[in-house]
Formats: sequence, structure tokens, C-alpha cells
Amino acid sequence: MSTGILRVPPVSERVPLNTYTLLAYVLPPCLSYYVVALLVILPRTRMLRIALWPLIVLLAVRAAVSVDFTGGDPLLIYLNINFALIMFCFVIRTLEWTFLREPLERYVRPTGSSPSILVDALDLSTNIRGVGWNWSKSLRFPGDTRPTSCIWFTTYVLLSALYYSFVCDTFHVAARAFSPETFAIPSGDTIFDPTLPPLTRYVRSSAITISMALSIYAALQMMYDIATLFGVTVFQQDPVQWPPVFDKPWRADSLRDFWGYRWHQLFRRTFVTLGGWPLGSVFGHAGYVLGSFLGSGIFHNIVLLMLNRSVEWWCMLLSFGMMAVGIILEHAFTWMTGRQVGGWIGRLWAMAWLLIWGNVMVDGFGRAGMFASSNVFDTASPAKGIVDTYVIAFDGWLRKFAW
Repeated sequence: MSTGILRVPPVSERVPLNTYTLLAYVLPPCLSYYVVALLVILPRTRMLRIALWPLIVLLAVRAAVSVDFTGGDPLLIYLNINFALIMFCFVIRTLEWTFLREPLERYVRPTGSSPSILVDALDLSTNIRGVGWNWSKSLRFPGDTRPTSCIWFTTYVLLSALYYSFVCDTFHVAARAFSPETFAIPSGDTIFDPTLPPLTRYVRSSAITISMALSIYAALQMMYDIATLFGVTVFQQDPVQWPPVFDKPWRADSLRDFWGYRWHQLFRRTFVTLGGWPLGSVFGHAGYVLGSFLGSGIFHNIVLLMLNRSVEWWCMLLSFGMMAVGIILEHAFTWMTGRQVGGWIGRLWAMAWLLIWGNVMVDGFGRAGMFASSNVFDTASPAKGIVDTYVIAFDGWLRKFAW
């Protein structure tokens, strides 16, 4: 990963974000992406989309590896990560749009609005779940129990964003408190303490994994709430265009239920386009499942590359690949027995499989230095002192009674 086209330059070799880099690096791929979104809702534009795709790849990769959004603060590296993931989605979404033979159609618009190709293209560009578009009709969105009044809906979402920002910060602090001398610095460290006996080591690593999983869940919910507020208040979108992003993932009674419905589906189409459809066309359903999760592994490997170029690729590909293996095993169980995986046994199975391979996933993030990534609530967290005290006490108890 250190040479050639796959080289990811360190922050020190990047150009800082300013007016020039915004216009010369960031704006070109964004405008190109919007142009393709416009073309894909118009008839007879397929050849033009095919011609534009290589240019979009070039512009997106150039921007992702050239611009530094941190302002010299290594704890703000997550800004570079988020931008690189956005550019990655630009490339994969436009790849799908490039080869579509029929124009995409929008069937849900804000109440009282008039059809507009320019507005529809903007909605398609930002609507990554395809709410209101014909390409997402097969997706199942979670039931919405939020207020229907626009004022109360906005208030609810604002309070939700504040609540989940607190939850995100609390569990982020908890994960770092297990090893503040290594987890709180950009170089990172493994979650597996080699000085502990195996059972204690994995109890400890599992506690860290659960903390990070809850932090990531809360962070995604918080960001979705903020995006919802922006869409409803600034762009005057209808709340129906922002259905809930999660569906109580802790209630999943199978891996298929967890990954296919209850966990967020924000990048589902990206993963399917990247790996599900190519492998599925060759190996059928098993190839579709495996390819989709390998696409997810590649997506999450971008996070590792942006954090620490020395972290191996295998940890994300293995952990997400094994999620596919688990779903294939569930499919095989149904085929052999005629019964769906479910109930309390299915829930126990799903949570155990998620925890086992989640350890591998979170260890990759930890070794890449993800725990050190800052957010605006870190230094001001009212729960930091309390969380640190309890986590350090729990960690000390594990070490004292190691078995």
C-alpha cells in the first residue's frame, strides 16, 4: 500500500482545505456526481454516463487522497475518513447509474412541490436509501412512531440528536478508558491484552467491542438525526422522506434479520453494487451474500487506510466475510430443516456470532487508532469522570481475578 496507484499519502503530504482546494479538488467530483444524477433520470443518456464515469473516478480519488480536513489536528482524522467514504460512494453509485438502461423515477415528493428535474437530481444525489424512488421499492423501512406534526417531529429529532450525541460520547469514553495510554493516541493498540489469560482477555475485549458498537450505533443515529433536521428545516422536505434509520437491532433473532433489516441500510446499495451483483451473477445467492459483505469489508478498510496505512486488510475482510458465512449457514439450516432461524435461540446465535467476529473488527479499528478520533463532545463530556471510574474499576477487577 505504500507505492503506486493504491498509495494513500499521509496527512503531512496533503494540501489543507482552503478556498483554492475547495474549488480545485472538492467541487469537481461533487459537480460531476450531480451531473450523472441528472443524466440518469433523463432518457437516452447512457453512453454519456459511460463516458463520464472514468473522469468521476479520477476526480474522486484525487480529492480523497489530496485534501486534508484536519487543520493539523490528528484527532480530527475522522473528517478525512468521512470525506474519503463520500468519494468512494460517489464512485460506486455512479458506476451503478452508468449502466442503467432505463431512467430512474421518483414517485414521492414533498407535499405541494412541483416536479423539477434539477431538484430530483439533488434528491437522488443525497438520498442514499432511495426513499421515494423506484429503485428502492423492494427495501423495507422501519415503522415510524415519531410525531407526524412537522413542529413536533423537528423537536423530537433535535432531542434525539442531543441524546445520542451523549450516548456516543459516553461509550466512546468507556472504550478508551480500558487503556487510555494507548487507545487515546493515534498510533492505537490491540484490544487483546496478551498479559491476561485467554478467557479474561476475551471478556475484556468483548466489553470494549460492545462499547464501541454502541458508540458507533449512537454516532450514526446522531448524524442521521442532524441530516433529517437539515432536510426538513432547510430544504423543506416532508418527514416521510426521512424514515427511521435503525429498527431496534438488539431485537434481531438472526443474522439475516440484523444485517438485512434492523441495522442501518444506508450503504446497502453500495455494497450490493460493489460485490453482491458481480459474485451473485456467478455463484448465485451465496455469491450475492458473500460479495455484498466483502464490499462492506472493502468500504470499512478505507477507514483503516485513512487512519493507519500499516494495518492489514484481512481484519475487515475476515470479519465481514464471516458475517456472510453466518447468513449462508442460516440459509442452509432453513433449506435442511424447513424452519427459519428465530426465537430466543436465534437471538442468542446472532449475538454470539456478532460478538465473536465483532472482536476482530473492533481490534482492527483499535490498532488503526480509531479510538483516538475526537468529537466535539469529548472534552466536555459530563459523564467522563464517572465512566472512567467504573471502567477502570471493572478492568482492575478483571486483572485481579483473571482466570
